[in-house]
Amino acid sequence: MNTITHKGYTARIEYEERDNIFVGRILGIRTIISFHGTTVAKLRSEFEQAVKDYLADCKREGVAPES
Repeated sequence: MNTITHKGYTARIEYEERDNIFVGRILGIRTIISFHGTTVAKLRSEFEQAVKDYLADCKREGVAPES
């Protein structure tokens, strides 16, 4: 399994040959958060933005983020 990490979150990465994109999903939290990119650099950027959005949503809703 290929993974990347950011701010303590880990995402599983897969390559979708049919769509020619990398797809990621954050592991270890109940909320389903996925992201994709056509390059590794874009995938990492999208992952970092997904984590940022998740943390902002948790703060806005007044709940502790899972980690």
